[in-house]
Amino acid sequence: MKIFHSINSFKTDKKTVVTLGTFDGVHIGHQKIIEKLILNAQNNDCESLILTFFPHPRMVLQEQSEIRLLNTIDERIALLEKTGLDNLIVHPFDKAFSRLTAEEFVKNVLVDRLNIQKIVIGHDHRFGRNRTANIDDLIEFGEKYGFEVEQISAQEIEAVSVSSTKIRSALEEANINLANQYLGYPYFLTGFVRKGKQLGRTIGFPTANLKIEESYKLIPQKGVYIVSSKLGDKTVFGMMNIGVNPTVGGDSISIEVYFLDFDGDLYDQKIQVGLLQHIRSEEKFASVDLLKAQLERDKNTLISFVKNL
Repeated sequence: MKIFHSINSFKTDKKTVVTLGTFDGVHIGHQKIIEKLILNAQNNDCESLILTFFPHPRMVLQEQSEIRLLNTIDERIALLEKTGLDNLIVHPFDKAFSRLTAEEFVKNVLVDRLNIQKIVIGHDHRFGRNRTANIDDLIEFGEKYGFEVEQISAQEIEAVSVSSTKIRSALEEANINLANQYLGYPYFLTGFVRKGKQLGRTIGFPTANLKIEESYKLIPQKGVYIVSSKLGDKTVFGMMNIGVNPTVGGDSISIEVYFLDFDGDLYDQKIQVGLLQHIRSEEKFASVDLLKAQLERDKNTLISFVKNL
Protein backbone atom coordinates (compact mmCIF):
# COMPACT_ATOMS: atom_id res chain seq x y z
CA MET A 1 0.00 0.00 0.00
CA LYS A 2 1.27 3.45 -0.91
CA ILE A 3 0.68 6.09 1.76
CA PHE A 4 0.34 9.79 0.98
CA HIS A 5 0.06 12.51 3.60
CA SER A 6 -1.63 15.04 1.32
CA ILE A 7 -3.90 15.02 -1.72
CA ASN A 8 -1.27 17.17 -3.44
CA SER A 9 1.42 14.48 -3.16
CA PHE A 10 -0.71 11.72 -4.73
CA LYS A 11 0.32 10.55 -8.19
CA THR A 12 -0.77 7.64 -10.35
CA ASP A 13 -0.93 6.86 -14.05
CA LYS A 14 -3.98 4.64 -13.59
CA LYS A 15 -7.58 5.54 -12.97
CA THR A 16 -8.81 5.08 -9.40
CA VAL A 17 -11.82 3.69 -7.58
CA VAL A 18 -12.22 5.85 -4.48
CA THR A 19 -14.06 5.86 -1.19
CA LEU A 20 -13.97 8.45 1.57
CA GLY A 21 -14.33 8.13 5.31
CA THR A 22 -12.84 8.12 8.76
CA PHE A 23 -12.64 4.30 8.98
CA ASP A 24 -12.07 4.55 12.73
CA GLY A 25 -11.51 1.04 14.06
CA VAL A 26 -11.27 -0.54 10.57
CA HIS A 27 -13.85 -2.98 11.96
CA ILE A 28 -15.73 -5.78 10.21
CA GLY A 29 -18.25 -3.35 8.66
CA HIS A 30 -15.44 -1.22 7.22
CA GLN A 31 -13.63 -4.33 6.03
CA LYS A 32 -16.61 -5.36 3.89
CA ILE A 33 -16.73 -1.94 2.24
CA ILE A 34 -12.97 -2.03 1.58
CA GLU A 35 -13.29 -5.52 0.05
CA LYS A 36 -15.98 -4.15 -2.27
CA LEU A 37 -13.74 -1.19 -3.18
CA ILE A 38 -10.73 -3.41 -3.97
CA LEU A 39 -12.81 -5.85 -6.05
CA ASN A 40 -14.32 -2.92 -7.94
CA ALA A 41 -10.87 -1.56 -8.73
CA GLN A 42 -9.57 -4.96 -9.89
CA ASN A 43 -12.58 -5.49 -12.15
CA ASN A 44 -12.06 -2.08 -13.77
CA ASP A 45 -8.25 -2.31 -14.09
CA CYS A 46 -7.97 0.62 -11.65
CA GLU A 47 -6.19 1.27 -8.38
CA SER A 48 -8.15 1.26 -5.12
CA LEU A 49 -7.86 4.41 -3.02
CA ILE A 50 -9.17 5.55 0.36
CA LEU A 51 -9.17 9.25 1.17
CA THR A 52 -9.28 9.83 4.91
CA PHE A 53 -8.54 12.83 7.07
CA PHE A 54 -6.56 13.73 10.15
CA PRO A 55 -7.29 15.39 12.50
CA HIS A 56 -10.85 14.09 12.65
CA PRO A 57 -13.13 16.84 11.25
CA ARG A 58 -14.95 17.16 14.59
CA MET A 59 -11.64 17.98 16.31
CA VAL A 60 -11.24 20.94 13.94
CA LEU A 61 -14.81 22.18 13.54
CA GLN A 62 -15.94 21.62 17.14
CA GLU A 63 -13.07 22.96 19.22
CA GLN A 64 -14.56 21.71 22.50
CA SER A 65 -15.11 18.23 21.06
CA GLU A 66 -14.06 15.43 23.39
CA ILE A 67 -14.28 12.79 20.68
CA ARG A 68 -12.51 9.53 21.49
CA LEU A 69 -11.34 7.36 18.61
CA LEU A 70 -10.76 3.62 18.44
CA ASN A 71 -7.46 4.11 16.62
CA THR A 72 -4.64 6.60 16.65
CA ILE A 73 -3.80 7.71 13.12
CA ASP A 74 -0.73 5.40 13.04
CA GLU A 75 -2.86 2.46 14.20
CA ARG A 76 -5.46 3.21 11.53
CA ILE A 77 -2.81 3.32 8.79
CA ALA A 78 -1.36 -0.02 9.97
CA LEU A 79 -4.81 -1.68 9.97
CA LEU A 80 -5.67 -0.33 6.50
CA GLU A 81 -2.33 -1.59 5.22
CA LYS A 82 -3.44 -5.15 6.02
CA THR A 83 -6.52 -4.94 3.76
CA GLY A 84 -4.76 -5.11 0.38
CA LEU A 85 -5.62 -1.52 -0.50
CA ASP A 86 -3.45 0.08 -3.22
CA ASN A 87 -3.40 3.69 -1.99
CA LEU A 88 -4.21 5.59 1.18
CA ILE A 89 -4.27 9.37 1.41
CA VAL A 90 -4.33 10.84 4.93
CA HIS A 91 -5.08 14.48 4.17
CA PRO A 92 -4.64 17.17 6.84
CA PHE A 93 -8.14 18.41 7.65
CA ASP A 94 -8.40 22.12 8.41
CA LYS A 95 -10.98 24.89 8.24
CA ALA A 96 -9.85 25.97 4.77
CA PHE A 97 -10.49 22.47 3.42
CA SER A 98 -13.91 22.40 5.11
CA ARG A 99 -14.87 25.54 3.17
CA LEU A 100 -14.49 23.94 -0.27
CA THR A 101 -17.81 23.90 -2.08
CA ALA A 102 -19.14 20.53 -3.19
CA GLU A 103 -18.18 21.20 -6.82
CA GLU A 104 -14.73 22.48 -5.86
CA PHE A 105 -14.15 19.28 -3.91
CA VAL A 106 -15.32 17.11 -6.82
CA LYS A 107 -13.44 18.99 -9.57
CA ASN A 108 -10.25 20.02 -7.72
CA VAL A 109 -9.81 16.92 -5.58
CA LEU A 110 -11.58 13.87 -7.00
CA VAL A 111 -11.17 14.63 -10.70
CA ASP A 112 -7.98 16.68 -10.99
CA ARG A 113 -5.95 15.13 -8.17
CA LEU A 114 -7.23 11.59 -7.70
CA ASN A 115 -7.85 10.66 -11.38
CA ILE A 116 -11.17 9.11 -10.38
CA GLN A 117 -13.11 6.62 -12.49
CA LYS A 118 -15.59 5.55 -9.82
CA ILE A 119 -16.53 6.51 -6.27
CA VAL A 120 -18.05 3.95 -3.90
CA ILE A 121 -19.98 5.88 -1.27
CA GLY A 122 -22.82 5.60 1.23
CA HIS A 123 -26.32 6.67 0.25
CA ASP A 124 -26.36 9.14 3.16
CA HIS A 125 -22.97 10.72 2.44
CA ARG A 126 -22.92 14.51 2.63
CA PHE A 127 -20.04 16.68 1.50
CA GLY A 128 -18.90 20.17 0.58
CA ARG A 129 -19.10 23.36 2.62
CA ASN A 130 -21.51 22.90 5.55
CA ARG A 131 -22.14 19.36 4.23
CA THR A 132 -24.88 20.66 1.95
CA ALA A 133 -24.43 18.27 -1.02
CA ASN A 134 -25.78 14.73 -1.07
CA ILE A 135 -25.61 11.56 -3.17
CA ASP A 136 -27.91 12.99 -5.86
CA ASP A 137 -25.57 15.97 -6.29
CA LEU A 138 -22.62 13.59 -6.51
CA ILE A 139 -24.35 11.58 -9.26
CA GLU A 140 -24.92 14.82 -11.21
CA PHE A 141 -21.25 15.77 -10.80
CA GLY A 142 -20.30 12.27 -11.95
CA GLU A 143 -22.26 12.80 -15.17
CA LYS A 144 -20.68 16.22 -15.65
CA TYR A 145 -17.08 15.15 -15.00
CA GLY A 146 -17.17 11.59 -16.29
CA PHE A 147 -17.00 9.25 -13.29
CA GLU A 148 -19.35 6.60 -11.91
CA VAL A 149 -21.05 6.65 -8.53
CA GLU A 150 -21.81 3.35 -6.79
CA GLN A 151 -23.91 3.53 -3.67
CA ILE A 152 -23.18 1.40 -0.63
CA SER A 153 -26.48 -0.01 0.59
CA ALA A 154 -28.35 1.40 3.57
CA GLN A 155 -27.94 -1.97 5.31
CA GLU A 156 -24.14 -1.89 4.94
CA ILE A 157 -23.95 1.71 6.17
CA GLU A 158 -26.15 0.83 9.13
CA ALA A 159 -23.84 -2.10 9.94
CA VAL A 160 -20.84 0.25 9.99
CA SER A 161 -22.64 2.78 12.17
CA VAL A 162 -23.98 0.18 14.60
CA SER A 163 -20.57 -1.51 14.84
CA SER A 164 -18.75 1.74 15.72
CA THR A 165 -21.32 2.69 18.35
CA LYS A 166 -21.40 -0.79 19.87
CA ILE A 167 -17.60 -1.03 19.98
CA ARG A 168 -17.27 2.27 21.84
CA SER A 169 -20.07 1.37 24.26
CA ALA A 170 -18.65 -2.11 24.85
CA LEU A 171 -15.19 -0.72 25.65
CA GLU A 172 -16.67 1.84 28.02
CA GLU A 173 -18.52 -1.01 29.76
CA ALA A 174 -15.46 -3.36 29.76
CA ASN A 175 -17.25 -5.80 27.42
CA ILE A 176 -14.07 -6.76 25.57
CA ASN A 177 -15.55 -9.89 23.98
CA LEU A 178 -18.28 -7.90 22.23
CA ALA A 179 -15.90 -5.12 21.14
CA ASN A 180 -13.47 -7.65 19.66
CA GLN A 181 -16.30 -9.48 17.91
CA TYR A 182 -17.27 -6.29 16.05
CA LEU A 183 -13.68 -5.27 15.39
CA GLY A 184 -12.61 -8.63 14.03
CA TYR A 185 -9.38 -8.40 16.07
CA PRO A 186 -8.43 -7.66 19.71
CA TYR A 187 -8.76 -4.00 20.66
CA PHE A 188 -5.29 -2.67 21.29
CA LEU A 189 -3.38 0.16 22.93
CA THR A 190 -0.05 1.44 21.65
CA GLY A 191 2.39 3.43 23.74
CA PHE A 192 5.87 3.83 25.16
CA VAL A 193 6.99 2.06 28.33
CA ARG A 194 8.01 4.73 30.85
CA LYS A 195 9.23 4.55 34.43
CA GLY A 196 6.39 4.57 36.93
CA LYS A 197 6.38 4.45 40.72
CA GLN A 198 7.74 0.87 40.56
CA LEU A 199 5.42 -0.25 43.36
CA GLY A 200 4.53 -3.48 41.53
CA ARG A 201 8.03 -4.92 41.79
CA THR A 202 7.94 -4.53 45.60
CA ILE A 203 5.06 -7.04 45.78
CA GLY A 204 6.30 -9.44 43.13
CA PHE A 205 4.37 -7.99 40.17
CA PRO A 206 6.73 -5.75 38.18
CA THR A 207 4.78 -3.85 35.54
CA ALA A 208 5.43 -1.97 32.31
CA ASN A 209 3.96 1.52 32.67
CA LEU A 210 2.33 2.30 29.30
CA LYS A 211 2.08 5.95 28.28
CA ILE A 212 -0.30 6.72 25.41
CA GLU A 213 0.57 10.07 23.88
CA GLU A 214 -2.61 10.58 21.87
CA SER A 215 -5.26 12.13 24.13
CA TYR A 216 -8.03 11.25 21.66
CA LYS A 217 -7.47 7.47 21.94
CA LEU A 218 -10.38 5.70 23.65
CA ILE A 219 -9.23 3.98 26.86
CA PRO A 220 -11.53 1.17 28.07
CA GLN A 221 -13.23 1.21 31.46
CA LYS A 222 -11.01 0.98 34.52
CA GLY A 223 -10.24 -2.59 35.57
CA VAL A 224 -7.98 -5.60 35.08
CA TYR A 225 -7.69 -7.29 31.68
CA ILE A 226 -5.96 -10.30 30.14
CA VAL A 227 -3.72 -9.03 27.34
CA SER A 228 -1.09 -10.14 24.85
CA SER A 229 1.86 -8.39 23.21
CA LYS A 230 4.44 -9.23 20.58
CA LEU A 231 7.75 -8.56 22.32
CA GLY A 232 10.58 -9.19 19.91
CA ASP A 233 9.61 -12.37 18.07
CA LYS A 234 7.60 -13.82 20.97
CA THR A 235 3.91 -13.47 21.88
CA VAL A 236 3.74 -12.78 25.62
CA PHE A 237 0.57 -12.84 27.73
CA GLY A 238 -0.09 -10.67 30.73
CA MET A 239 -2.60 -8.77 32.81
CA MET A 240 -3.17 -5.07 32.51
CA ASN A 241 -4.60 -2.67 35.06
CA ILE A 242 -6.28 0.53 33.93
CA GLY A 243 -6.97 2.77 36.89
CA VAL A 244 -5.72 5.02 39.67
CA ASN A 245 -4.28 2.35 42.04
CA PRO A 246 -6.52 3.41 44.94
CA THR A 247 -5.00 0.91 47.42
CA VAL A 248 -1.70 2.83 47.37
CA GLY A 249 -3.29 6.29 47.23
CA GLY A 250 -3.07 6.86 43.49
CA ASP A 251 -5.04 9.75 42.01
CA SER A 252 -4.35 9.70 38.26
CA ILE A 253 -5.11 7.11 35.61
CA SER A 254 -2.26 4.78 34.70
CA ILE A 255 -2.00 1.75 32.41
CA GLU A 256 0.27 -0.96 33.79
CA VAL A 257 1.01 -4.39 32.34
CA TYR A 258 2.41 -7.39 34.21
CA PHE A 259 3.80 -9.88 31.68
CA LEU A 260 3.86 -13.61 32.41
CA ASP A 261 7.27 -15.26 31.93
CA PHE A 262 9.06 -12.14 30.77
CA ASP A 263 11.90 -10.28 32.44
CA GLY A 264 13.41 -8.16 29.63
CA ASP A 265 13.97 -4.40 29.73
CA LEU A 266 11.13 -2.56 27.97
CA TYR A 267 11.89 1.00 29.09
CA ASP A 268 11.42 3.56 26.29
CA GLN A 269 10.24 0.86 23.87
CA LYS A 270 7.01 1.27 21.93
CA ILE A 271 4.73 -1.71 22.47
CA GLN A 272 1.24 -2.73 21.43
CA VAL A 273 -1.05 -4.45 23.90
CA GLY A 274 -4.11 -6.39 22.72
CA LEU A 275 -7.04 -6.78 25.14
CA LEU A 276 -8.39 -10.34 25.26
CA GLN A 277 -10.69 -10.54 28.30
CA HIS A 278 -11.89 -8.48 31.25
CA ILE A 279 -11.05 -10.05 34.62
CA ARG A 280 -12.55 -7.62 37.15
CA SER A 281 -13.24 -3.98 37.97
CA GLU A 282 -10.71 -1.86 39.85
CA GLU A 283 -10.99 -2.21 43.64
CA LYS A 284 -9.57 -0.48 46.69
CA PHE A 285 -8.19 -3.03 49.15
CA ALA A 286 -7.77 -2.49 52.90
CA SER A 287 -4.07 -3.40 52.71
CA VAL A 288 -1.27 -4.08 50.24
CA ASP A 289 -1.27 -7.73 51.39
CA LEU A 290 -4.92 -8.09 50.34
CA LEU A 291 -4.07 -6.46 46.99
CA LYS A 292 -1.21 -8.92 46.50
CA ALA A 293 -3.51 -11.87 47.28
CA GLN A 294 -5.99 -10.65 44.67
CA LEU A 295 -3.19 -10.22 42.10
CA GLU A 296 -2.20 -13.85 42.71
CA ARG A 297 -5.81 -14.88 41.97
CA ASP A 298 -5.78 -12.70 38.84
CA LYS A 299 -2.53 -14.38 37.76
CA ASN A 300 -4.14 -17.82 38.16
CA THR A 301 -7.05 -16.63 36.00
CA LEU A 302 -4.51 -15.51 33.38
CA ILE A 303 -2.63 -18.84 33.50
CA SER A 304 -5.91 -20.79 33.07
CA PHE A 305 -6.89 -18.55 30.13
CA VAL A 306 -3.55 -19.16 28.37
CA LYS A 307 -3.74 -22.94 28.97
CA ASN A 308 -7.18 -23.06 27.35
CA LEU A 309 -6.20 -21.20 24.18
